[in-house]
Amino acid sequence: MNRILVKKVLNPTVTLMEVEAPLVAKKAEPGQFIILRADGEGERIPLTIADYDREKGSVTIIFQVVGATTEKLNHLSEGDFIHDFVGPLGRATHTEGLRKVAVVGGGVGCAIAYPVAKKLHRQGCEVHAIVGFRNKDLVILEEEFSNACTKLVRMSDDGSWGEKGLVTDALKKLIESGEAYDEVITIGPLIMMKFVCKLTKEYGIKTVASMNPIMIDGTGMCGGCRLTVGGETKFACVDGPEFDGHLIDFDEAMARGATYRDFERHAYEEACNLFKGVETDA
Repeated sequence: MNRILVKKVLNPTVTLMEVEAPLVAKKAEPGQFIILRADGEGERIPLTIADYDREKGSVTIIFQVVGATTEKLNHLSEGDFIHDFVGPLGRATHTEGLRKVAVVGGGVGCAIAYPVAKKLHRQGCEVHAIVGFRNKDLVILEEEFSNACTKLVRMSDDGSWGEKGLVTDALKKLIESGEAYDEVITIGPLIMMKFVCKLTKEYGIKTVASMNPIMIDGTGMCGGCRLTVGGETKFACVDGPEFDGHLIDFDEAMARGATYRDFERHAYEEACNLFKGVETDA
């Protein structure tokens, strides 16, 4: 069991937790993830490692409350324990030798983009971070991104934070202004990554996308996280989670991601009702 050291609400639906996990922190790298169970009866869910402190022996996770498990997790407090916390899993982001990179993050995906930008920046790479949210109330990690990149471009759908528009608008503007990137790394909603990759393909810029499909065991045995990449079946947990964005079948990934949407919604509502009952009894 792993103790929660810090809990912080980043916006109405997104929470940060720093968790005591020295063995995970010792090996963790940007791009990797953990699998946790909130309690002994819970399901296993993957969450990307948002940060780590090897000296302190802690790992930071950031999650959006969208399902039953994240609802249960969000009801835990500092000092409480997460039942299982396994990792690091997956392949770390390749950062060696890159001199100029655009990191494109959207929504809660920015929690995954941040440690990648941070490591690249520490290695002396010129990092242009393009981050987008629906509105200013949903913004997370603004200060952290400011300290982890050379240039930060803020985008919002309604114009309430930074510039109004999509992250693809900002990326296209930078490319056409003469910015020459060794690589673009994109992390966020599937539809956003699809169009980032479509744009960069037009300009011949290598692009890596971080995928987060349905996952169960995290070791490649269950096959739940399978994707089609370049016409071949890949497993996000062991072959990824990052893949060549120009080869991913995003339409298939989006269709598979929606398979259990109704079931997940039902489970989430049951969890909400359960906690409401507990609060009422208290």
